[in-house]
Amino acid sequence: MTTKIGIRQLVEFVLRSGDLNETRNSQNTALNGARIHRRLQKLRSKDSDYESEVYLKTEVKMNDTNYLISGRADGILLNQTALIEEIKTSDQPYDELSDNTLELYWGQVKVYGYLLLKDHPDLDRVTLRLTYFQVSTEEITTDEKEFSQTELDTFFQDLIHEYEYWLVLRAKLRKTRNDSIKKLAFPFPKFRTGQHELAAAVYKTIYYQKRLFVEAPTGTGKTISTLFPAIKSMGEEKIQRLFYLTAKQSTRHVAEDAITLMEDKGLKLKSITLTAKDKIRFIEQQDVLPEKDPFMIGYYDRLKPALADLLTNEDLITRDVIEKYARNHTVDPFEFSLDASLFCDVIICDYNYLFDPLVYLQRFFIEKDTDNFFLIDEAHNLVSRSRAMYSASISDQKIASLLRDARKIDNKASEDFQKHLKKVRRVFNRMKKVLKEDEQIEKTTSEPPDELLKVLGKFDDFYGEWMSDQKPSDFLDKTKDFFFDCLTFVKIGALYNDTYKTRLSLEDNKLMVKQLCLDPSDFIDQSLNLGLGAVLFSATLSPMEYYQNVLGGSDNSLAYRLPSPFPVQNQEILITQYIQTTYRQRKFNQEKIVMSLKAMIDGKRGNYLFFFPSYGYLQQIRDAFVAAFPKVKTATQTNAMDNVARQAFLDQFQSDADDSLVGFCVLGGIFSEGIDLRGDRLIGVAIVSVGLPGLSAENNLIRDYYDQKNGRGFEYAYQMPGMNNVLQAAGRLIRGSRDTGIILLLDQRFTSARYTKLFPQHWRFYKRIASLQQLSNNVDNFWKERQNEDKAN
Repeated sequence: MTTKIGIRQLVEFVLRSGDLNETRNSQNTALNGARIHRRLQKLRSKDSDYESEVYLKTEVKMNDTNYLISGRADGILLNQTALIEEIKTSDQPYDELSDNTLELYWGQVKVYGYLLLKDHPDLDRVTLRLTYFQVSTEEITTDEKEFSQTELDTFFQDLIHEYEYWLVLRAKLRKTRNDSIKKLAFPFPKFRTGQHELAAAVYKTIYYQKRLFVEAPTGTGKTISTLFPAIKSMGEEKIQRLFYLTAKQSTRHVAEDAITLMEDKGLKLKSITLTAKDKIRFIEQQDVLPEKDPFMIGYYDRLKPALADLLTNEDLITRDVIEKYARNHTVDPFEFSLDASLFCDVIICDYNYLFDPLVYLQRFFIEKDTDNFFLIDEAHNLVSRSRAMYSASISDQKIASLLRDARKIDNKASEDFQKHLKKVRRVFNRMKKVLKEDEQIEKTTSEPPDELLKVLGKFDDFYGEWMSDQKPSDFLDKTKDFFFDCLTFVKIGALYNDTYKTRLSLEDNKLMVKQLCLDPSDFIDQSLNLGLGAVLFSATLSPMEYYQNVLGGSDNSLAYRLPSPFPVQNQEILITQYIQTTYRQRKFNQEKIVMSLKAMIDGKRGNYLFFFPSYGYLQQIRDAFVAAFPKVKTATQTNAMDNVARQAFLDQFQSDADDSLVGFCVLGGIFSEGIDLRGDRLIGVAIVSVGLPGLSAENNLIRDYYDQKNGRGFEYAYQMPGMNNVLQAAGRLIRGSRDTGIILLLDQRFTSARYTKLFPQHWRFYKRIASLQQLSNNVDNFWKERQNEDKAN
C-alpha cells in the first residue's frame, strides 16, 4: 500500500522554523478562502490554456515503502511555456508576512513546479506565481519567479532528504504496528453475547467503505468491539489512521483503557488523546502574549527533537505524556499534541475536531482522505452537539459598556474603535426599531441577517488590524470577547441555508440575534465523507431511522442492533398507569409519585436514583418526599456541579450500605449517562415523566421544520430527545452480568404505542401497573425471586 503525504504537509514540516504564532483572528475561513480561490481562478480561466485545481503527484520509495507525494495546484498555464499559480489568502498585508511564511508559500509552489516539469520533460523551465489576496482590503499582490528543472530537482531532493528521517521513522512504526496487529488476538478469553457479531460488522463496514449505525446495549463492550476490528483492518492496511471521537472525558478514558488492554496483549501502535487548548496550557502560559511565551518562542526550532523523543519512547500518548515532553523540550503542549498526531495511528478526541466548522483539524480534514476512518462513540450526543456547532448568536448587550470604556481613552485608536462599533450599533438599533413598530419582542424569519452579517464582517476586518497595534489592557480583553462573538456569528453566517432560521428576541431593550441550524445532517454527512467510512454507535439509537436521518445517514448507510448480553430476568420494567405527569396534572399526582417511589425502595435496602425532567420538578417532589419520609437518606443533584461535587455525590453510593440512599437527579444531566455504579451500588432507577424537552420557540421551530420535511415534527423535536434521556438514565442500572434491579417508569404515557414501539428489545417484558398496591406486590415479588435464585445457585 502506498502512503500518502500532502505537499503542504511535507513543506510545512520541513521548512517551518521560528516562533509559534497563533492563528491570527481572521475572517479567512477555509470556506472564505475557497470562495476567493474560485473567484480568482474564474478570472484566469478567460485564458483557454489556464486550468485550475490541477492534481500533481509523484512516488518516492524509501525503506521499501512507497510514498505518494501529491497536491492540487491552484492554477496552471501550459502552452509553449509553463506557469504555475499558488493563491494564498489572509488578513495581513503582504509586506508584513514573515520570512518563514513566504518561504512556506514559495516552497509549496516550487514542489508543484518540480512535479510539472517531471511530467513534461520537454520543458526545462517554469514560472512560479504567488498571488496573495488580503481579505480585509481585497488588495491583490502578485510575485513571479522563474526556476530551471535542475534548480527545482535539487530543491525537491533536499526537501525529501530532510524529511527522509521522518518517512523512515513512520515506515518503521507502521511495520512494527502491522506485525503486532497480525499476531493480535481478541484481548478477552471469549466474546460476550453480540461482541463477535459487532466486531464482524465493523470490519465489513471498513472493507466495503460504508457507514454503520449501531445500537449496542450497555454491557456489550462497544469500545473494544469497535476498536479491535478497526485496528485489525489497519494491520491489513485497509486504513492508516483511526479517529475515535467522543463527547465526554470519561469515554476518552475508556478508549485509552481498551488500547492499553490490547498493548498488554502485544499491540504496538501510536495512540494520542487530544485535550482542549484551555485545559492543557501550562499555568505560566496563562495571560501571556505569544511573543513573550517561552513555550511558543522558537517552537518550530525545538519541535523535531521533541517529536523524535516522544515517538521513540512512547506509544500511549495521553495528556500527562504530552505535558511531560512539552515541558522537557519547552514547546506549547496543545500545538505539540496536534503535530504529534500526524504520526499517530489512533487519535482520541472530541467531536468538534471533526464536525465543528470553527475548530476542526485542518491537518487532516481539508479534503477527503480514505486513509482515515471514524468511530463515533455515544453518537446520540451528536444530535444536540451538532446543532450547537452550526448555530450562533450575538447580542448588542456589550456594546454600550464598550463604548463607555472607549470614551475614557483619549487617542486616535479609541476613536477608530468607537466609529466602527457605532456602525454595528446602528444596525442593531434598526432591527430593534422594526420589532417595536410591529409591537413584537420576538421574530423568526427564514432569511439570513444579511445587513448584520455585513457590518459585523467589516468590524471583524477592522478589529483584526486594530488589535495588533494595541497594548495589553483590561479594555482590550473586553473588546476581544465581543470580537469573538462577531467572528463566530459571521463564520456561521457563511453556512446559512434552508435548514436555518433567524430568531430575534428583545428583552430590556437588548437584542439577541440567533442563526439557528434546525437540521445539521448535511453538515455531518460532509464531515463523515472526509474519511473512508464511519461507525456511529451508542447504547441508545432507537429508533434507528431517526438517528440515521438526523446524523447524516446516507442512502447506503447500514444499521445494526445488538441484543442485551445480560439475562432479561435480572431487570424488572414497571410502568405506573395510574400516574400522570403532564404539567397540568402534576400537582394532582404528587402524592401518588411520592408513595410510588417509597414503595420501590421498601422492596429492598439499597441505593436508588430518581430522575426528573427539570430542576424545578425535582425539587418539588424531593421536598414532598423528604417531608413524608424524613428518615430516608437522600442526595440531590444541583445545578453547575463541578467534578469534585460530582464525585462526592457518586461516592455516597456504596455497596452493602446500612441504610437506603436515594439520589434525586435530572434527566439529561451529568448523572443520567457516563456513570458506572456496578453491582449493589445501584439497584433501582425511577424516571418521572417521559422526559420531553421543555416547550420553547426553538424546539417548536425544529418541530415545524420536520413536520414540513417528513410529517414527524413532534417526534423529532420532543419525543425522540426525551426518550433518549429516559433510555440513558435507565441504562445506569444494569452495568454487569450480575447486576439486578428495577426500572420504574412513572407516567401513563409510557404504556401508549407511541412509546412502547421505542422500547429496546430487552424491555419487551415490561409490566403495566394499575395501582400502588400492585406496584408494591411486583417489587416484593421481584426481589423474592432474585433471592430464591441466589439460594438455588
